Amino acid sequence: MVMNSSEGNIFDIPQNLPKNFELFQSIISKDNLSIERIISTGQKTPENQWLEQDKNEWVILLQGEAEMQFEDGINRILTAGDYLNIPENTKHKVLKTSSEPACIWLAVHY
Repeated sequence: MVMNSSEGNIFDIPQNLPKNFELFQSIISKDNLSIERIISTGQKTPENQWLEQDKNEWVILLQGEAEMQFEDGINRILTAGDYLNIPENTKHKVLKTSSEPACIWLAVHY
């Protein structure tokens, strides 16, 4: 589910957010920079799939808990306030996200 927004509260979670969908909300998108809010409610990357982007991504987990894995075998457990930079073309996956509370991410793609 994708939404666009020019104002709002980063911690507001839509009442009608389906539990089996992640919300991707574009906050700013200009030239080579995009900032999005992601709300995860228990989602994870499919077992045999890796995520890989053609841009760098800086991400901070504002609420909830999550676990990420990188192709080099490193796992990162994230709690509220933890952030990391994922260089372009780095294979990674989300192993788990909390649903209570939901994960609220802020992702900067550059």
